[in-house]
Amino acid sequence: MIKKAIVAVAGSGTRLLPATKSMPKEMLPIVDKPIIQLVVKELVEAGIEDIILVTKWDKKPLEDHFDQSWALEEELKRSGKEKRLQQIKNISEMANFIYVRQKGPYGTGTPVLSAASLTKNEPFVFVWGDDIVKSKESFTKQMINDFEQYGLPMIGVQEVPQETVDRYGIVKLKENSMEIQDIVEKPALKDAPSNLADFGRMILNQDIVEILKNTSLGKDNELWMVDAIKKYVQNKGKFMAKKVENGEWMTTGDPLNYLKATLAYAMERKDINGELKKYLTKYL
Repeated sequence: MIKKAIVAVAGSGTRLLPATKSMPKEMLPIVDKPIIQLVVKELVEAGIEDIILVTKWDKKPLEDHFDQSWALEEELKRSGKEKRLQQIKNISEMANFIYVRQKGPYGTGTPVLSAASLTKNEPFVFVWGDDIVKSKESFTKQMINDFEQYGLPMIGVQEVPQETVDRYGIVKLKENSMEIQDIVEKPALKDAPSNLADFGRMILNQDIVEILKNTSLGKDNELWMVDAIKKYVQNKGKFMAKKVENGEWMTTGDPLNYLKATLAYAMERKDINGELKKYLTKYL
């Protein structure tokens, strides 16, 4: 059983400046919950117990969010706001939170190496802290169900518009299969093997970690998880792709996609979606 997850939250969120100047991008709200809380909820619903957040010096608000808030809890208790009190208590009780400072070159592979000593001899989930998967059943749970059946590492994928493939890692599948034949980080539009983009949901094993330790810096002089997966596949390892069932991957790393994600969640809230729909008609 997979019980550990590494969550990459050491990015600077430069595309969302100035909002992220003093606030981690993962703490920006989707309606009334920070992005990272939605990510953690997905992991917890999949049975993850130990959540290892790979951070850097300016991520203290994120750590505080999952800590107990004694003063706030006392204030809510005195005010008789029992529902709010329970909401706050539940956050710190969601999982066992472990914080590791990121060390090494910039890139998507570095968080895994920074936390590798905490996941020895076991498979684990690796996620990006600003990627949301909005689905009826936890997407991480969907992945773990497949892993328990087949025992193969995998990465989440979703089709993207052809004109945007140069922004993502792009996957080529073997014919009539979800097994990865090739994977390329941010290919030129003319060189993309498909329009199937990978995103921040993976199940990795220790073989991948060992390959990552010996992977050279790649595009833009960064350490890419995609490059390690590519080596794994070239060495005859089986690595699977997994599409979201009854849901959608939503990135929040830029203003437009952040707003799209916020609206998608807001429109499902029965307490606010009626007035929100009326308000939006002014701008449509």
